[in-house]
Amino acid sequence: MTQKSLLLIHSHYGAPSSLFQVAADQGVGRIVRERDLTPEHFESAAGLITTTHLDQLGFAAWSGAVQALLDRGGRWFFNGHVLRELIAGLGIYQPIIRAKRNDLVLTSLNPHPIFEGVDLKGLEENKGVAGFYGRGHNPLPTGALPVNGVGPNRFPLDWEWSLPSGGKLFSHAGNDLGAGMSGVNPTQDMIGPRVIAWTLGDLG
Repeated sequence: MTQKSLLLIHSHYGAPSSLFQVAADQGVGRIVRERDLTPEHFESAAGLITTTHLDQLGFAAWSGAVQALLDRGGRWFFNGHVLRELIAGLGIYQPIIRAKRNDLVLTSLNPHPIFEGVDLKGLEENKGVAGFYGRGHNPLPTGALPVNGVGPNRFPLDWEWSLPSGGKLFSHAGNDLGAGMSGVNPTQDMIGPRVIAWTLGDLG
């Protein structure tokens, strides 16, 4: 049986994220610099993870390949702010203007296996500074499930979308989930492996 593998798109200078390295070391991920992408990378992948550093202007050229991956039941874990309609149905990121501390409070809106048992309160701050998790939201597509909300209006910072054509997309409108966060919240270490498992189709 062929091993499922993720396409891990490395969009910044320097070393790949710790999450990407874990997936690669486990043999379930292939790290490819964004500038080196080819159609074969998408055709052979069960899912893909993109980071906040994604060059969305350039990546728009791969929209058809991404849609084809989703159409065959693949998954896309999207980190960051949607600045281009990379696939039909995505809306442009909406920031919280002049956010105060209360505007950055996280609330669980619906259960999701990535966050089961995770202390959301502990994700609100990184080294004592609030807002690293997210300061806005990518608009919820029709039929998508809001997972975590931010602020008193509970804007959908995290959501999962089962596309009508097939496949799933998880949007996290903040810094890369499962990599880079530090602090005293021990439950955040559960997130990275779950992001990998979800994108492979082995979770949720």
